[in-house]
Amino acid sequence: MAIASVQAVTSLDPPELAPYRTMRMQMDHWRQRIFVAEGEKVVRRLLESRLDVVSVLLPEKWFHELRPLIATHASAIQVFTAEKKLLEPLTGFSMYQGLLAVGRIPPAVSVTEALAASASPRLFAAVDTLSSAENIGALVRNAVAFGVQALLVGETSSHPYLRRAVRSSMGSVFHLPVVETSSLVASLNELRAAGVRCVAAHPHTDGRTLTQANLTGDVCIVFGSEGYGISPPVLAVCDDAVAVPMPPTVDSLNVAAAAAVFLYEANRQRGAA
Repeated sequence: MAIASVQAVTSLDPPELAPYRTMRMQMDHWRQRIFVAEGEKVVRRLLESRLDVVSVLLPEKWFHELRPLIATHASAIQVFTAEKKLLEPLTGFSMYQGLLAVGRIPPAVSVTEALAASASPRLFAAVDTLSSAENIGALVRNAVAFGVQALLVGETSSHPYLRRAVRSSMGSVFHLPVVETSSLVASLNELRAAGVRCVAAHPHTDGRTLTQANLTGDVCIVFGSEGYGISPPVLAVCDDAVAVPMPPTVDSLNVAAAAAVFLYEANRQRGAA
């Protein structure tokens, strides 16, 4: 696919640059089903992915560096080049590289589609009441690292394609199918009906610990926020609830750290770690 156009800009006023001017308005972008990627690694990984890319905004030297990727991407991408000093006010801090891109959030998959696209033993993850975009991005990065086949995002959680989540995931979200559910309880029950056990990562389990859980079969591990944990309705539909053993002086781990521990244990039990 050819590059749609290349335009040098000296201001951010053109209407095509509106997503960059409003990049701090993450929820507005989510409603438009777009996101902004920041930094060389994340932009490069976006260009290497199958996601639709609308445009890139970057210094001219980086355009020459990434031109082969841009030119061979499936999308016809608009290219805007600019001096790095013009781009720095967009994020509110000095940008080391000054690379930005606008991508389209891929269509969400259904539980049925996630099941059909994955092989047993399945390893899914779900998030409930997780409001921090940075935390969900870090969790996504761990999920991809440990072979999670789909992520279920509950109605009370931030979306993994919010700008800060994409940045925290370092672009790994581009390779993770996302189930956007209007009822996490209903979606977990749908998984259970298909033979997938739902295991809650829950710190208050009366001494039941992670190594006591059976993670060798089809399983979905459910994570909640550090502050409130998993909501009672979601916890009630889980088949098991286990915790990482810790001293009483520590209430819980950061959710991304907890995800790394749980997913590593799942891999260890399956002989993959």
